Amino acid sequence: MKDAIGVYWLFLNTDMNIFVNGTFDILHRGHLELLNYAKSLGDFLLVGIDTDERVKEKKGPTRPIYNQEERKFFLENLKAVDQVKFFSTDNELESMIESFKPDIMIVGSDWRGKPVIGSHYATKLMFFDRIGDYATTKTIQSIIDRG
Repeated sequence: MKDAIGVYWLFLNTDMNIFVNGTFDILHRGHLELLNYAKSLGDFLLVGIDTDERVKEKKGPTRPIYNQEERKFFLENLKAVDQVKFFSTDNELESMIESFKPDIMIVGSDWRGKPVIGSHYATKLMFFDRIGDYATTKTIQSIIDRG
């Protein structure tokens, strides 16, 4: 009986590690919903964010709006987020996921049916549906249009 109680105690006290990644340039409700949802699934949430150089490469020379240190600071000050790390290449992202060994990795539902970097190191891959029409690019365009 003592062994069964020990196994049950271990089961209850196993930390669930959760991983998400992205740019997180101008935080909006969609980001917060994703991060809060991710944290609700586990005990420790690691957020990987693109370096400034990677953002410029992927989104153009006018991005990011906030540099990587500012974006990291914003995320670290959200109660859902436990740690933030940078990556500048696909290989760095994959290495980060491999060393973290997440129980759950969450990506946007737009990645469904596509290869997800590092997902084979996660016990489970989950997809998060967009909340409303939130997007950083749309926010930036809205600000420009107000001129």
